[in-house]
Amino acid sequence: MLLSEQDQFLSYNGEVLVFQLSKPKHAEEADDKTMNLCVRRMVFNRDSKLFVQKSSGVFNMGASHSKVEMICCSCTTDSRTGIILPCILMKNKKRNNVKYFLLLLHSSNQFEPSFYFKLDYELKEDIRLFAGPSLLWRHANKLFYISSNTCVVQSAPVQLSSVVWTGEIVGEGTVVLGIRTACLPETEDPAGFSVSDRAIWGSEFFGYTIQTQKMLSGTCFMPHAYSRVVSSVYVCKSERLKKQLRVSLVAITHKNQLIWFQNGVPKGVCELPYEKPCSVKPALTSSNDLLFVVSFASGSSCVVQRRDSLQVASKWQKVKCVLVDDFIGSGSEQLLLLFKDDSNTDVLSTFKITDLGEVNYASGINYKHDVPAAEGLQENGLLTVRALETRLQAGWTSVRELQQHLGLQKKVILESCRALIDLVEERPHILPNSKEEGLVSLWDDVENPADSFSRETLLACTVPEHFTEELWQRVVGDSLVVGVKLKESFYLSLSDVSLSLVMDQDFSSISPIIKCQSKIIKLSKAFSALAVSSSQIEPPPKKMKLDLHSKNDLKKEFPKRSSRIQLDGAKTVTAVTSLSPLLAFHRVCCVVLLHARKQNHQSDSSQQSKKITVLCGKILLSLEDISIGRYSIKMLRDNSYCTGSMEDILAVLAVSIRFSFQIVSCDCTLTPVSSWLLGEMECTPFKECQDNIFCHKAGNIHGTIFNWALKNPFEGVLTIFCRNLTVLFQCLHSLTRGLPPSCHVKLLRSGSKGGLTEQLALALEKEMLTLKNSLFLKETKAENSLTWGTESGKKINNAPLASLLDTEEGVQQFRKKLQHEREESVRSMNQTMNGALYQKIALEIAEAQLRSDMIVWRLA
Repeated sequence: MLLSEQDQFLSYNGEVLVFQLSKPKHAEEADDKTMNLCVRRMVFNRDSKLFVQKSSGVFNMGASHSKVEMICCSCTTDSRTGIILPCILMKNKKRNNVKYFLLLLHSSNQFEPSFYFKLDYELKEDIRLFAGPSLLWRHANKLFYISSNTCVVQSAPVQLSSVVWTGEIVGEGTVVLGIRTACLPETEDPAGFSVSDRAIWGSEFFGYTIQTQKMLSGTCFMPHAYSRVVSSVYVCKSERLKKQLRVSLVAITHKNQLIWFQNGVPKGVCELPYEKPCSVKPALTSSNDLLFVVSFASGSSCVVQRRDSLQVASKWQKVKCVLVDDFIGSGSEQLLLLFKDDSNTDVLSTFKITDLGEVNYASGINYKHDVPAAEGLQENGLLTVRALETRLQAGWTSVRELQQHLGLQKKVILESCRALIDLVEERPHILPNSKEEGLVSLWDDVENPADSFSRETLLACTVPEHFTEELWQRVVGDSLVVGVKLKESFYLSLSDVSLSLVMDQDFSSISPIIKCQSKIIKLSKAFSALAVSSSQIEPPPKKMKLDLHSKNDLKKEFPKRSSRIQLDGAKTVTAVTSLSPLLAFHRVCCVVLLHARKQNHQSDSSQQSKKITVLCGKILLSLEDISIGRYSIKMLRDNSYCTGSMEDILAVLAVSIRFSFQIVSCDCTLTPVSSWLLGEMECTPFKECQDNIFCHKAGNIHGTIFNWALKNPFEGVLTIFCRNLTVLFQCLHSLTRGLPPSCHVKLLRSGSKGGLTEQLALALEKEMLTLKNSLFLKETKAENSLTWGTESGKKINNAPLASLLDTEEGVQQFRKKLQHEREESVRSMNQTMNGALYQKIALEIAEAQLRSDMIVWRLA
């Protein structure tokens, strides 16, 4: 039988059903009053590798002065028996009246009319067959449906622009997924939305249940932003866990993409090779590979494979239709591609059966000669695929083990952080149940819990009270600055001081430790910034922090100000961290911890340091406070001064980069530098510390802090605190234009040469004291040993030497004395030392030498 363009193909239980409309063959029946609907059941013969006809059936329809057409066909469930049967929708149009009727095909090839209905319009948009059998369609942005139980056309109370899927969902029955115009809140002004907002929020994805007539939120299927581009959907899996609907689906879009969604979240995307995709259907092959078959309006098709990621596995052109079923009887599904062929009009003459693996049959191949070679290739390919699958499975097992190991490490780190917070807050830490957490306790079970505290823990709890004067926070750009003002008496006993921030909330998915950078800043109310020394990023990776304080500061000339140093009796330690990651939590509470080494002065002039961790307090940060500018810095010009507070000044210095330049002039004074600062740069001094001046000039340079210190009229040091290198280059470009040609500008490593020289002297002195203390400790032990030996031989020393040599007993005593002194001499020359003591001495010497070497490098 010849094929036509209106023929319909349907796969059913491994068979291919071909539906055709034809006139009766007998002449006496050849009038316009009868039309036959013929069906042919075709099965694949594995011997001949061709499709052969198994059986056929005919249904006679009256067609007097009317036009009969096939609309669509599908396999649906008969609600009376629960059996899935082929179903075909027919249309009979006579003048302006349109009649539709639904036919069921039984295994005996008998057609059974299910129901019919009449409309005054034709069905053209989103026609779907589903269980019942039932029919659904869209007309004038309204949803209509009819079933075999009611035989009455019903209208759903929804407005929609398209239907993308219809099927069964667990616990909901038959569900229609569609796209409709979004319902904006009544308080929102639609005219206030931008073009991009309208493009995203102008439509929304939703679900509608036919049986219960209720709406389902589209967020459990996919985000609203995808509703504008999705054209078709296939729900692969649906289930309910704890009364929550979980859905896995695949969607194709107008952007020529295939997207995999799981529980409303996109998990993978694949670019399709052709434009205008129309439909998507799944296929499960023999190798348990899930394939998605995508058909396009141009007659092309492709297969997307889902393993580790979505990727196009194969593609074809000039495809009439693609069917999915077990055509060869292997127990798994294959793809049947029917190609367009103008030269051959026989049924199923040009086809291809494949599962993209070991199964591959195609028409037009002489299998009688090629069977041995083809079977050999398929067998080799099968063995190769199985070997690769085994290796892939082994690799996946290793990946799962690594993921479990990383998860275990994460649990240990989080529990350690909770223990640290409890420790500094002086509250008992309760360990989690090891069986619930799947962890093994890292602490030994002891009878007396008090003995398990280390000496460092006890030291952290015995810190003197009122050691901090103030805890503050500021927001500078995209940075959060936290400052702790320490008392001078407490700070003088500390070294290697730094801050760390730990989130107080219990976030199980992230680490509570916040990455930050600590700086130590000391200001005088009438003098400049003494030092800004960067320390390591917190938390410290077991490395020493270099405390490079300068005790000789840079001075500058300003009229009517005192040049004497008047310290305010406190030092400030700051921590700078990125603000944007914290804003993701909307409201966050952070614990501020101070880490340092506390110096203990012994009676023998030796110094011992122990690590301490001190709780300084907590800070609260919320998006509302930042929006109203609660923690913003305020630098305003008041006559000839800048009214910034001390905390604002410290915050700006903490986030700025410091550069010092030595300016030397041979034949003229450096008055142009002061004129340049006060004139072109529009700088004013701070009221709190007048040696630092703030730049009010509009533009990128605004907010830069300068410090100008003259050593003599021909030499000075200009220190610039700027946000980035771009601002620095702009300042230097403007400065060099205002300086005489004879001036030389040289970049200093850090601070002034005099200050660094004094630091070097102090560091060398500390290095010498460390070496002296270590040698003194060794000599003390040796002297104790020698003293004991001397006391033991006191009787021998008191006896006269002549009397000892007169008798035999005296000679023996003299011999013993000589032997004893020889042993003591050897013992004093070969002193041994405890391993822990040696490690401590070596570490102290290395710290002192490293500090000296760093200052020498800065002076070079």
